Parts: sequence; structure tokens; C-alpha cells
Amino acid sequence: MTVMLKAARADIPAYRSSGNECELFEKAWVRQLPLLLKGPTGCGKTRFVSHMAAKLNLPLSTVSCHDDLSAADLTGRYLLKGGDTVWVDGPLTRAVRAGGVCYLDEIVEARKDVAVVLHPLTDDRRILPLERTGEVLEAPSGFMLVVSYNPGYQNLLKALKPSTRQRFVAIEFDFLPKAAEIAVVATESGLDEARVAPLVALAHRLRALKGHDLEEGVSTRLLVYCACLIDSGMGVREAVRAAMIEPLTDEPDVRAALLEIADAMIR
Repeated sequence: MTVMLKAARADIPAYRSSGNECELFEKAWVRQLPLLLKGPTGCGKTRFVSHMAAKLNLPLSTVSCHDDLSAADLTGRYLLKGGDTVWVDGPLTRAVRAGGVCYLDEIVEARKDVAVVLHPLTDDRRILPLERTGEVLEAPSGFMLVVSYNPGYQNLLKALKPSTRQRFVAIEFDFLPKAAEIAVVATESGLDEARVAPLVALAHRLRALKGHDLEEGVSTRLLVYCACLIDSGMGVREAVRAAMIEPLTDEPDVRAALLEIADAMIR
């Protein structure tokens, strides 16, 4: 059963659960367990972390991982300041010192040395060794590590090793069922549900092409963007093309085929 969590405070980001992920997050937090979120791009992983951190009154530090992100980017480095060489903590070190949630988004995009830094934080030691300063930081009870990745983008060069995956409690995310996704998109965009419904139906049709003509399907995020454009007065076809077709492919033939599908489904 899908349940809409009522925010206890106005500053808690809205989130619609589709299972027991909220309960699992809370129990992992209480027992100081690291958490792994896996699922397609734009399905709500980041919103979920923001919602739970706010709900539990926890500081949240988010790092968007990329090809050049190294262990030093997370832990810190010596920098020149005013003629002096000083140590500057990275976001992971700051979170370990202060407590709260440190969220590493798309962890598989980071360089391989990042996993080495995370390993002692994700077992019973819960420590962060800083080789350059000689410090060994013990994570406080108020610290939680959360990472995410999209299994659909994995290949032999960018895969989360079993030795790393098995250090985390994991939650699998997917797109919401149609009725729930319609409600979310309508709430986020302001467009009424009757006008959102065909957009969601089109998104589900295009998602079925993932792995064939498309590397990735239409995310809920793109659906919200499309609905926002329409709610602002843009024509439906133009909004669909800008927010649901163009972001998916650069191939002219594929784009033309997707537009034909959209034209058949959206009037």
C-alpha cells in the first residue's frame, strides 16, 4: 500500500513511499548501519534522503560523485592560505566530525580509491583514518553514511564490488505506479491530474524502450519539468519534446521515433 507521509514540519520535503523504505531508514539510523540506495535516475532517491534527514532532524551533507572525485576530495587536503599550509576537511570528514547524514550520490562514478576510504566506516569499526594528518576519527552515534547508484549504468569498469555492496543495508527503488506518479507530478507541478495522466502514460511507454533504443527512460523528475512547462502555458507538444524527448537522446532517428509515439499518445 502506498502511503503519503505527512510532514511534521513545513521544511520537510514531501515524499511518497512505496514500501517500507522509511521504516528501514529509521531502523538503520538507530542501529548505525550504512545504507545503499539503488534505482534508476530521477526515481526519488535523493528526495527520499532529504525527507528522512529532515524528518529525523539530522544535518545532511550531499556529494554528487563524478569521474574525478577522489578520496582526498572527500576526506580533505592541505591548502595554502595566507602563506601558510593548513589542513581543510572534506565533506565526509566534516560529517564524521559533526554527525548527521553524509549522502554520496552515484557512488560508482567516483574513483576507485573512494571505496578504500569508505570500508572502515562501513563495518563495526566506524572509523575514518586520515593518513595525511595521522588522525583516526571515530564516527559518532549521530553519523550515518548513505550512498546511491543506478545499476542500469553499470559496466565492467564502473561496478560496485561485492566487497563494498555487502557492507551496506540496501533498498531498491523504482518508479511509482501510475496513479501514485500522477499524484506526485500533479502536486509538484501544479498541473491538474487529468492533464498529468497522459504524460505519465507516455513516460511508461518510453520506459519500456530502455535497453533497446534508449539508455534510460523518462524520470519522474523530467515528468515534473514537463508538467511545469505546461502549467506555465507552453503547448503540450513543445513541453513534451523539451522535457521528455530531447533529454533522452541525441540520435535524430530515435528522436523522430519518440516524437511519433508522443504524438500518438498526447493530443
